[in-house]
Amino acid sequence: MVETAARGPDELAAIARSIIESNRYMTLATADEQGVPWASPVWYAPEGYGELFWVSNPHAKHSQNLAVRPQLAIVIFDSHQAGGWNAMYMSANAEQVTDVDRGIGIFNRRGEAQGLRAWGREDVLPPGRHRLYRATVSEHFVLDPHDERHPVDLD
Repeated sequence: MVETAARGPDELAAIARSIIESNRYMTLATADEQGVPWASPVWYAPEGYGELFWVSNPHAKHSQNLAVRPQLAIVIFDSHQAGGWNAMYMSANAEQVTDVDRGIGIFNRRGEAQGLRAWGREDVLPPGRHRLYRATVSEHFVLDPHDERHPVDLD
């Protein structure tokens, strides 16, 4: 976890930005209509630090949960760091993107930079099997070694 005791707000923000920029997967924490939780890892493409895009099947459990309850929590972490890992926690609202041109461009820029194939409009619009989703982040946090949340301003 991030040692926050000796770090100021600017350094915490730099750590949070680095976590978002350097990782490939985020975990979505969603809940269904009854509040039953579900966690799903997805490959993501950030636009700054306030928007995160991913592609999923609309029939996947997390996609169905978001259709009825758009609020979610997100965590991005690197579990390969020796001696522990740093993590970025976020509160957000998600939606299926219907005007896909901007979002698919963001998604493809990051994907192609990482050697992945480009997605087309036909891949994320009906009748295709997948949809483009966007999380709009409202809060960013890091945890200290005592499991206390510290808000981070990434604007």
